[in-house]
Amino acid sequence: MDDPTRICKARELCLDSEDIKKLGDIVQNLDGNGELYTKSKSFRALSDSTRLKILYLLKHGDLYVCEIITALNKPQSTVSYHLNVLKNADFIKSHKEGIWIKYGLKNHDIIRIIEMITE
Repeated sequence: MDDPTRICKARELCLDSEDIKKLGDIVQNLDGNGELYTKSKSFRALSDSTRLKILYLLKHGDLYVCEIITALNKPQSTVSYHLNVLKNADFIKSHKEGIWIKYGLKNHDIIRIIEMITE
């Protein structure tokens, strides 16, 4: 691996070796407890238009899987996959009503947050 101090000097940056070490320490400590992994997992869950459609549908109230399938005009397997991704990312919750499963937003602020991020 290249010596970062040599690279920085070659590019005539104003960082001394102490500053470079501090930056290296910051990078090392960024994900000490897996927080960034969890955050990136959340963003991956939001990176699909079908999953965003599901969240926007659930903004209007809890829905049964069959209702989501009908609204999206997608196969059950596809919708189930996307619901699972959203559930694993902790964006939605589910509860069983008899033999049916109903889904809802875990936190209704998620739509507002998505809007803020994409403004």
